[in-house]
Amino acid sequence: MTAHQTTQTMKPATAAKKLGVYLEATPTEFQEGTVSRSELTALQADPPQWLLELRRSGPHPRPVVAAKLGVSISGLARGGVTEALTTEQIDALKSEAPDWLQRERATQAEVRKETVRIKEMHAERAGQNRGAQD
Repeated sequence: MTAHQTTQTMKPATAAKKLGVYLEATPTEFQEGTVSRSELTALQADPPQWLLELRRSGPHPRPVVAAKLGVSISGLARGGVTEALTTEQIDALKSEAPDWLQRERATQAEVRKETVRIKEMHAERAGQNRGAQD
């Protein structure tokens, strides 16, 4: 009996998420097909022109928009941004710096500080526990 290995495939939405692009902006063939693991690896290693252009100018999915603006996805929603944005739109928001964006960036900065504080606290406790065991 020989081992028969099937090719793992994923839905276009999953592949788009892994590639960091907005599914609705991808070519029709990509949206309507399935993507194998090897095809995904090939797209990541040697992106075609459409993928390079999408990554460069968008429209970008919300996680990418949030990262480019330095806020959380929830912060985007609180700011009223619910759709994909292009790089140009993101740059315009950055230069306008509306109140909601400034607030959300400050909130995100506090979250990062707290995350670092907690990580340091856990590391310190782990060090104390190791010292007590010696």
